Amino acid sequence: MNKILLLLTTIPQIISFTPSPSSSSIRHHSHHHAVLEGREIEGALAPTNNFILVKKAGVVEQTEGGILLTGSAKIKKTEGLVISTGPGRHHSESGLLFPMPVQPGDSVLYGKYDGTEIDYNGEKHALIRDEDILVKWTGESLTQGNAEVVSDNVLVRVTDSKEDETASGLVIASTVKKGSKPSTGEVVKVGPGRMASNGEIMTVDISVGDMVKFRDFAGNEVVIEGEEYSVVRMPDILAKF
Repeated sequence: MNKILLLLTTIPQIISFTPSPSSSSIRHHSHHHAVLEGREIEGALAPTNNFILVKKAGVVEQTEGGILLTGSAKIKKTEGLVISTGPGRHHSESGLLFPMPVQPGDSVLYGKYDGTEIDYNGEKHALIRDEDILVKWTGESLTQGNAEVVSDNVLVRVTDSKEDETASGLVIASTVKKGSKPSTGEVVKVGPGRMASNGEIMTVDISVGDMVKFRDFAGNEVVIEGEEYSVVRMPDILAKF
């Protein structure tokens, strides 16, 4: 027995133990790092309130007729893919939370001058509000079939004539007519309505197929599959027929 113990004590120690990683190092490696405006940030960018993070669509560098655009002539499309959203905003009186109208994976079209453009992870993004959304859709491209409007917005296919003729036969182009921006048309999509202070949805008194007259310059123009439409808020609709 003594010889066996002596033999064991003389065998070189060949077994090594790797210390387990500390909890702090585990946390460090599990964090996701992103880059905002050239600066590394810890964790993904998370919109607050009713803001939405949108990955912008690419710049259009060629017209449908094949003309190449350069420099400032390139068209910056105000549309993109929803990456993440804030929790929503609260009603100023009741405190109820307004639900967000979009979710990650939706595509949105928003106003030309809306949102704050940022560089996030090396690509152009924008932070917009839910009120800035003109149209939302799912799928590869926007069509009249998959287009949806939010809140109490209405999508109208405009029907105003493009030109008029004076009594003497002179044709007046729409660009020189006073108040020539389209202000009548056929309703093709209706939003779900605006949420009241008690949380109930106030539906709009407009249906698909109605013809409407709305305030001059009130609508936001959008082009879907080559056709001109206008996104109009319900309070700006003056009459239907």
